[in-house]
Amino acid sequence: MKLMKQLLAMATIAFATAAQAAPAVEAPDVLVKRISQDVIDTAKADKAIQAGDIKRVTELVESKILPYVDFQRMTALAAGRFWRDATPDQQKQLAAEFRTLLIYTYSGALSQIKNETVEFKPLRADPGDTEVEVRSQVNMARGEPVPLNYRVAKTPSGWKIYDINVLGAWLVETYKSSFASEISKGGIDGLIKTLVAKNKSLASRPAVKAK
Repeated sequence: MKLMKQLLAMATIAFATAAQAAPAVEAPDVLVKRISQDVIDTAKADKAIQAGDIKRVTELVESKILPYVDFQRMTALAAGRFWRDATPDQQKQLAAEFRTLLIYTYSGALSQIKNETVEFKPLRADPGDTEVEVRSQVNMARGEPVPLNYRVAKTPSGWKIYDINVLGAWLVETYKSSFASEISKGGIDGLIKTLVAKNKSLASRPAVKAK
């Protein structure tokens, strides 16, 4: 469980790396690198976050992360072929619940950020690319470095993260199998119902105290 919390903490950094508006000409890896340190420092210095205060974590996520993550695309990819069968209202509900699930999932992980540092790899991309992979590794206080990569796409409103990879596992693929399982049992509405119940359960949990 300790390792899983550490990995979730690393994944949290991925969602927290595009926290402020940046010039349109700024390269995606430059954006990620510039902003990530600010977010990490915030998590380390904020006593409420370190104590696992879900309200404070949610405020941080809402203000600094959500505008720069393409949750609509993430949800569509996680739902796979079933996304096209969903009505616009179902798509909206599913994206909203998936976003909430990720917020709760990583809220406890934020409090686990202590002395980690992030090292970025050279960007392998052409100037005209609209989708790139930003590669990095998280240097742990103890243990081996953790590979952490980002899939980022250029949109009319700027670069946005739509998937992350921790230790070789892409987040979207991780959820894709569980989404398909729920949909096979109860359709899109069944998946939405499951996510709603999960989010209610997570919301009722006490804050996770940092150790």
